[in-house]
Amino acid sequence: MSDYIKRAALVRPTERQLAWQGMEFYAFIHFGINTFTDKEWGLGNEDPAIFNPIAFNADQWVDTCKAAGMRGLIFTCKHHDGFCLWPSKYTDHTVKNSPWRDGHGDAVLEVSEACRRGGIKFGIYLSPWDRHERNYGSGKYNEYFKNQLKELLNNYGDIFCVWFDGACGEGLNGKRQVYDWEGYCRLVREFQPSAVISVCGPDVRWCGNEAGYCRESEWSVVPACSLGIEEVQEKSQKVDNGEFSKRINLEDSDLGSREVIRDAGELIWYPAEVNTSIRPGWFYHSSEDDSVKSLEELVKIYYGSVGGNANFLLNIPPDKNGLIHGNDARRLKELGDYLKEEFRQNLAKNARVFSKDIAEETYSAEKVIDGNKNTFWCPDEGVQYPELTIAFDKPAVFNKVVLMEHIQSGQRVESFALSYKENGEWKEFYQGTVIGYKKICCFEKILARYLKLVINQSRWRPEITSVGVF
Repeated sequence: MSDYIKRAALVRPTERQLAWQGMEFYAFIHFGINTFTDKEWGLGNEDPAIFNPIAFNADQWVDTCKAAGMRGLIFTCKHHDGFCLWPSKYTDHTVKNSPWRDGHGDAVLEVSEACRRGGIKFGIYLSPWDRHERNYGSGKYNEYFKNQLKELLNNYGDIFCVWFDGACGEGLNGKRQVYDWEGYCRLVREFQPSAVISVCGPDVRWCGNEAGYCRESEWSVVPACSLGIEEVQEKSQKVDNGEFSKRINLEDSDLGSREVIRDAGELIWYPAEVNTSIRPGWFYHSSEDDSVKSLEELVKIYYGSVGGNANFLLNIPPDKNGLIHGNDARRLKELGDYLKEEFRQNLAKNARVFSKDIAEETYSAEKVIDGNKNTFWCPDEGVQYPELTIAFDKPAVFNKVVLMEHIQSGQRVESFALSYKENGEWKEFYQGTVIGYKKICCFEKILARYLKLVINQSRWRPEITSVGVF
């Protein structure tokens, strides 16, 4: 085995990246002054007096997220318009100068507390671009931004994610800002060490588009140059033209194959997140009430992201009343109900699992159905095409197989195949590339008693922690 392959096999996630990956599916909540102007991007000159969500109910947001099967929520504490949804002491452009809650409201506090009551995790989005702040475009702005970031990091409990996009346009003064990304990240590490820093940060990689498009092979182990925050910033949206969120970027379809990493030098663990909105826009617009994504669209994105070694961040925009619209809420419940039903019964749990290719008894085939993510099946080193077979008590009908690698040890599987036995012969019915944290293999219904997984190519020994059949 080449040294670069073994080196790639040994790249591992941090504890915070592991915790983040296990969340799988969570919400983006775009809400703010734009909700009341019917715009996607504010100019920064909006009057705080227009912000008054008279029925604001963060618990309703959380309940809607939970009904969809989401495990967290990221809240837009400040968008590009600079209007703060908490009473920041560093600007007057905040909820404290709005009629909402008679000027005593704090939407960030209410959302963070609702998340804790509801048992889901809370995250924050803070736009680096600020079209209101007069110091934007100068060295003073970085200090302003850091002060606001410290307010959010210190006053709202545990935060699982700090989401920075690379939006960088002109302020009201016509200037553009050079962001102190290193300084921003240091503050997050200091005050919220368990939080991942997403997109313009070292922990979670943007998939490259806002359309919900997913790569066929999503590697978590990629060249260190993929971390270039300035490059991410350059690919971020510059103009509010309504087209950016629909664009699919195919320039970087391969980020981690052997060909890509061979001469890459340093490799890092930099997993992907797929983000899109349930509506055409990111903020609420009544004209889009009948344009909510279909159940079929959402399921496709879910299988491509959560089922393709990425996490799924789905935006849900509350309306002017401060509530998630009924059309969105109903669709999300449909999604949650669908996923519950599809994965209700794991046929592998009561099956027999065996393999002649095991390194030692500690890594036996049965480990893939024991429900413990810390145990795994691992073949002997040098086995070219290791196999694992599942035998049901009687022929079973299934149309999904869910595979998971023991990513605590790294991401190793490069290609695999699934077969079933019919009339004494094995028939291959599915070929896949990477597995990573989770791969959901979907296919037409099959009736069979025996199912076989073959690892066709791997970086060092593959370690499979779970096989589910549904």
